[in-house]
Amino acid sequence: MQVSVENVGKLERKVTVRIPADSYESQVKSRIAEVGKTVRLKGFRPGKVPTKVVEQRFGAQIRGEAMNELVRTSFQQAVDQQKLRPAVSPQISTSGEPVDGQIEYTATFEVLPEMDKLDVSTLAVIKPQSAVEESDVETMIETLRQQRRSWVAVDRPAQSGDMVLFEITEKDKEDAARERAGTIIGSNAVTKEVEERLVGHKTGDEFDIDVDFPADFRIPALAGRKANVAIKIMRVQESKLPEVDDAFIASFGIGEGGMEKFRADVRANLERELKNVLAVRLKNEVVQKLVDTYPALDVPETMVVAEANALVQQAQMQAQQQGQQVAPPDAESFRALARRRVIAGLLVGELARQNGVRVDSRRVAEALASIASTYEEPERVVELYQRDPQLMSSLQNRVLEDQIAEWVAEHAQVTAQTLSFTEAMRPAG
Repeated sequence: MQVSVENVGKLERKVTVRIPADSYESQVKSRIAEVGKTVRLKGFRPGKVPTKVVEQRFGAQIRGEAMNELVRTSFQQAVDQQKLRPAVSPQISTSGEPVDGQIEYTATFEVLPEMDKLDVSTLAVIKPQSAVEESDVETMIETLRQQRRSWVAVDRPAQSGDMVLFEITEKDKEDAARERAGTIIGSNAVTKEVEERLVGHKTGDEFDIDVDFPADFRIPALAGRKANVAIKIMRVQESKLPEVDDAFIASFGIGEGGMEKFRADVRANLERELKNVLAVRLKNEVVQKLVDTYPALDVPETMVVAEANALVQQAQMQAQQQGQQVAPPDAESFRALARRRVIAGLLVGELARQNGVRVDSRRVAEALASIASTYEEPERVVELYQRDPQLMSSLQNRVLEDQIAEWVAEHAQVTAQTLSFTEAMRPAG
């Protein structure tokens, strides 16, 4: 095998590979023989199909498969021989026909940038730390009570925290539809303006109000407009919180252990969530400091384009989930963010390579178990990941990123930042 390399850009390479045609023909003959042993054709006994018949029927397919395999294996040998690290799959160009006893193909691709030893000893990293307190357990139990509250109709004026069901219609407009709506006063589920006027009214009350409705108001005819509307109170309900008794505890699947087991489970869940959040915060901090340190790193253009396109798809999915009908965003608008993400991924990968950090299979298993535990049938989630190489690869990458973040924190200039549980769980600004 002959290999030549041409630099056609900072990171783009054009590799020409020449392989003896005999090796290709040998593979083709071998594959034809294998097919002849297993193929079933009408008029021939199994395993007795003549070679010429096999070649006539399946020759094109067999030659294509043999060529693909030859290119795949020889390309890997070529990049290993030339010490190249492809960033993406190559674009292959070949006639597939032997010339002067050789088959030639060219592979064009971008390589990962070469980096000197990455020094993180001067990075100033803030490492968050936090713990779950008894007050956090109490707050979560109260949240669980709120989630399972019931609503009871009351014959009194509405007040903050009540659920009010009402009818709303635009006045002075012919054929205006009468719509039903509801809100918990104080939640701003409709508008603050409307909720403030609901206070003090009881079932059966009617009144008018001028309202500036937001563009995303749930009633299309009123969305984004200022209108005078008539409101009729249909029902006022107050919340009734369940007692934290045996029945309440049993509703969470706890049959034995009572309050002690319930509180222990709540704490365990909070600690798991906190651990994950602290890991994400540290990773984001480390990645930001790394990218800020190496902002001019040469990166493969194909990786930037792919990342920008992925961000476009993500933005479109989020818009659709929110019911928004917007034009697809331009990938160019995501280019700066895409470039930073690519730089981050390259730096994390290079730190792992230079320092011999490998994915910890035990941590991968723990991460998978943690993800699965949030579903009703965790064993099915585990099976899904194990059967999907892409999902498993994504999980492994996340674990490696966590490991690198911890490794950097051990070797950088670290300042601890103590946060309460609430502060730690609050989304970073």
